[in-house]
Amino acid sequence: MTASQPIAEPIGAVPGGEVDLGGVNLSVDLAPARPGALSLRNPVLVASGTFGYGLEYGEVIDVQRLGAICCKGTTLKARAGNPPPRVTETPAGMLNSIGLQNPGVEAVLERYAELWAGWNVPVIVNVAGESIEDYVGVVRRLDGVPGISGVELNISCPNVGAGGLQFAVDPEAAAAVTAAVRRATELPLMVKLSPNVADVRGIAVAIADAGADCLSAVNTLSGMAIDQRRRRAFLGATYGGLSGPALKPVALRVVYEVAQAVKIPIVAVGGVGSLSDVLDFLMAGAVAVQVGTAIFADPGLPLRLVDELRAYCVEHDLTSHRELVGSALPQRRERPSVKGVEYRP
Repeated sequence: MTASQPIAEPIGAVPGGEVDLGGVNLSVDLAPARPGALSLRNPVLVASGTFGYGLEYGEVIDVQRLGAICCKGTTLKARAGNPPPRVTETPAGMLNSIGLQNPGVEAVLERYAELWAGWNVPVIVNVAGESIEDYVGVVRRLDGVPGISGVELNISCPNVGAGGLQFAVDPEAAAAVTAAVRRATELPLMVKLSPNVADVRGIAVAIADAGADCLSAVNTLSGMAIDQRRRRAFLGATYGGLSGPALKPVALRVVYEVAQAVKIPIVAVGGVGSLSDVLDFLMAGAVAVQVGTAIFADPGLPLRLVDELRAYCVEHDLTSHRELVGSALPQRRERPSVKGVEYRP
C-alpha cells in the first residue's frame, strides 16, 4: 500500500486496503482529512521506545506485516539520556527512565531513512523537544524525506520557556506546538496525549483544532520506585514512566473520553497485550492500537494480534474491525460519558 492511494469512503476506511480470503478489511486511515496521506494495512502499530528503529526486530518478525512502526524518540541534537539505573519492573508493568537517548535527527536520517524508504510498512517518527523551536527544527528536517510517513509528537517534554512545565498538560501550550509543527510540514501529524492531567479532553480538543490529523493516547504515567537496600530512589533520574498492563485502565478511560470530544482518529496505547485489550480499545473509540511494553517479552505479539483480530471478525461476521470502533460509547454524542459527577482524582 502506498501513501498516494485515493480514499473516498467514510472516516477510517481505506478502499483497496488489505482484504483476506475471509473478506475482512483491516485497513485504516489515520489522516482522513487528507486522503491517502497515512493509510495502514491493519490497525496494529508498535509504540515508540519499544521497537527501536524497526531494524532491530527484523530478524525476529516480518516487520512489514505491521500496520506501522513508531520509531524511537528523536530530538534535534543527540541526547545521552538519563543516568542509570533506567528500567525496573513493577507490579503489572515497568518503569523506564531512558531520557530520550538518541543520536539526533541528522544521524537517524543518515542511518535509517533509505532503509525505511524501501519498506512497505509506514514509519512514523516520534519527535521530542524542549521548545517549539526544537520540534519545528526536527520536523522541518523530516519533511519530504523518502521513508518518513508521518510524525508523532511527544509533547510530554519539559517546556523550557514555561519553567519546565510539560506542553502536554496545558491546552494553550499543546495547541501552540501542534500549530507550529503543522505549519512546518505536510507530513501526517499524530500528537501523543499525556495521562498526567486531571482532564485531558480540553487538551485533546485544542490539539485537534490546531491541526493534528490524529491522536495517540496515552504516554506513560509518572511514577517511581525505591531501592530499600540503599534507601533512595531506585532510578537514576528518580522518576520514570509507568507502562504495561497497569496503565491500561487509565489509557482506556482517556480514549473513551477523548473519543467523545474530538472527531479525528485516536490510536490507543497503554497495556495492549492481548486481543481482549485490542477489542476494549476499539469499542472505546480507538481506530487502531500501539503495542509497547509487551513486545520486550514477546516480539511476535503484534503480528499475532493482527491475525487474531482478523479471525475474530470472521467469527463474528464482521467485514472490518471498524464496525467495532466506538461501539461502547454512549449512543448520543452530546451526552456525558457517565451520568452524574465523573470521578476525578
